Amino acid sequence: MAHIIAVAGKGGVGKTTLCGLLIQYLCETGRKPVLAVDADANSNLNEVLGVETEVTLGELREEIERAGVDSRYQIPAGMTKQAYLEMRLSDALTEEQDYDLMVMGRTQGQGCYCFVNGLVQTQIQKLQSHYPYVVVDNEAGMEHISRGLLPTMETAILVSDCSRRGVQAAGRIARLMKELNFKPKQVGLIVNRAPQGKLDEGTLEEIKKQELNLLGVVPHDDMVYRYDCDGKPIVQLPQDSPVREALKEIVDKLGI
Repeated sequence: MAHIIAVAGKGGVGKTTLCGLLIQYLCETGRKPVLAVDADANSNLNEVLGVETEVTLGELREEIERAGVDSRYQIPAGMTKQAYLEMRLSDALTEEQDYDLMVMGRTQGQGCYCFVNGLVQTQIQKLQSHYPYVVVDNEAGMEHISRGLLPTMETAILVSDCSRRGVQAAGRIARLMKELNFKPKQVGLIVNRAPQGKLDEGTLEEIKKQELNLLGVVPHDDMVYRYDCDGKPIVQLPQDSPVREALKEIVDKLGI
């Protein structure tokens, strides 16, 4: 079975940026192919990776939901909705040279995400045997954790910025995993965007209070901000980027 790596934390801490660089590093070091999963309704992992997706799982849900009502969505005559969905699911997998990307995406307008969440879960279970590694970029917060989307995760990486609130959010996610009896082999915290790659005493105190295992610190880098503003994929950062170097050390430390 695949080694499933789940990345979680509160919104705006840079989870997706680190996910993209993690996927790239795994591929560069021969741990491929990787199944990359963007399990966030507000998806943008494809932008970090510089990949265009044909269709998201949320958009497939719309096709099924609106078939027969909206002329834009038609199911071939004689085919059931379930059969059509199974046929179309392969289109939701964007195939690259070293990794494949599956994007949850969002539904249109009002509606529950339960069906799309279920698709993400079943597709991971169905596909994981084809990949040595699965990297899942979870949505901000705790919903996917509480839903048990990834009960078989091997490694849980919690991401925070330097704020106490970010560290507290990571601590809540770690405790929730224990309450739900998830048993990843390793759980650890990455603090992202640290000035000069250093943490102040207040942040270190909060990490200790939350009983989190600090895997490493990723420094703030203005180049990441510039790439984002210019619409350039973050995976195109120079090889000597301090963000890359810090993440490589953390991955090597994890031994994944």
